[in-house]
Amino acid sequence: MAVAFRGGRNGVGTGLRIFISALFSFLFLATFSVFLNSSRHQPPHDHTLPSGGNAYMQRTFLALQSDPLKTRLDMIHKQATDHLTLVNAYAAYARKLKLDASKQLKLFEDLAINFSDLQSKPGLNGNALEEDAFRLLEKEVKDKVKTARMMIVESKESYDTQLKIQKLRDTIFAVQEQLAKAKKSGAVASLISAKSVPKSLNCLAMRLVGERINNPEKYKDAPFDSAVEDPSLYHYAIFSDNVIAVSVVVRSVVMNAEEPWKHVFHVVTDRMNLAAMKVWFKMRPLDRGAHIEIKSVDEFKFLNSSYAPVLKQLESAKLQKFYFENQAENATKDAHSLKFKNPKYLSMLNHLRFYLPEMYPKLNKILFLDDDVVVQKDVTGLWKINLDGKVNGAVETCFGSFHRYGQYLNFTHPLIKESFNPNACAWAFGMNIFDLNAWRREKCTDQYHYWQNLNEDRTLWELGTLPPGLMTFYSKTKSLDKSWHVLGLGYNPGVSMDEIKKAAVIHYNGNMKPWLDIAMNQYKSLWTKYVDNEMEFVQMCNFGL
Repeated sequence: MAVAFRGGRNGVGTGLRIFISALFSFLFLATFSVFLNSSRHQPPHDHTLPSGGNAYMQRTFLALQSDPLKTRLDMIHKQATDHLTLVNAYAAYARKLKLDASKQLKLFEDLAINFSDLQSKPGLNGNALEEDAFRLLEKEVKDKVKTARMMIVESKESYDTQLKIQKLRDTIFAVQEQLAKAKKSGAVASLISAKSVPKSLNCLAMRLVGERINNPEKYKDAPFDSAVEDPSLYHYAIFSDNVIAVSVVVRSVVMNAEEPWKHVFHVVTDRMNLAAMKVWFKMRPLDRGAHIEIKSVDEFKFLNSSYAPVLKQLESAKLQKFYFENQAENATKDAHSLKFKNPKYLSMLNHLRFYLPEMYPKLNKILFLDDDVVVQKDVTGLWKINLDGKVNGAVETCFGSFHRYGQYLNFTHPLIKESFNPNACAWAFGMNIFDLNAWRREKCTDQYHYWQNLNEDRTLWELGTLPPGLMTFYSKTKSLDKSWHVLGLGYNPGVSMDEIKKAAVIHYNGNMKPWLDIAMNQYKSLWTKYVDNEMEFVQMCNFGL
């Protein structure tokens, strides 16, 4: 019985499965038949959905397909909305920048209104739209978008802060590049101008020499004047090859001196300009009893290459190559390098200041003046200053971290580092009162020789006379009141006229010397008023003063 019952259950299960399979097959065939009948009766290209059950099936089928028109409509709607937002943003920023009256703001506002009007049109507001109407709408939207983009591109520079900042940075960088090039070119041109002999100066020297040649009897050397060795008088040392410059220095001292007959000028020049210098002061003798002695550097026989390091170094082939070869190459270098290529820095005339006690052995004090200074007051008070046993009386030039020893000397050199303080205050050459007795006692010339010999390879300082002067007179210099000596008239347009008026001596240190065309006009008249314009050769050589 158990077996019969199990077999009965198996038969019933098999029959049930067959019945269910047949039912699903029938339903599938019925559904497929309905679909075929509805498709057969639908007109071609007619997307109108039929009513009834077939309409439901049609909507289901169309939902599976994409609608290109709807997609394009959504796209242009998004474009219009995005550009409306962008235009409104630019218009708001224009109002913030107070550009309400500007043409740009009006254009943005008009465009925003146009985009708003577009959004209210059929199609963009959700209503159905025919194909032809859609194309017109699409064209109109694209035209407005194109206009908006063009306006935004034109206005972006004004409204885009980052773009504006970047453009300003680019402009600043370009201007800085141009400024650096202009400064370099200007500095080089200024150095070339300063090194060159102006036509007027050359003319003057030639006229004076010509006068000497034409009238030799007239310009014989004057008899010895004992005043040049009298230590009780006021003595000045001026070393230069510039006739007109020396004449201005001497004339300015004499015109402002209370007792000019007590003033003695020791002028030293080179062999080439000796005749011109003597003829000038023979034709235009000093007024009011002042005294003058004119010599050539060659007359000081002790100055030779075996004694003076500068002369010995000038005989060095290495140094001659540094100064006098590759001139075309030097012209392309920067102004700083070109400046130190100037042979005047090793000129003996420039280094005579370190031999004053030997040049004038009978004198106790002497005032050293550069040829680019003008004396505006009586300076005899300098001889009365107590130098406290020091050798040099000079005006200090340091302020803050500027013009200190560290700027002039190479403190990476161990000898410099252990001998000097880099923060020590520098002082100026150009107007210095020297106690020659203290100089002899301190053996300053020997000190100068020591340092100059060590610097043959230019490792202690680059060149010039101020660095060895700072070393030679280190701790041997008395600081003077700044009103004695005002500097910078040859390079600094910011020197105040109040300082200049109070100054006893003004100094045209720098490249813009007062006898050059590049001189600064605001200071030039302070020098030209001491030029002897009545001298016939000055008029003939057209100094343009």
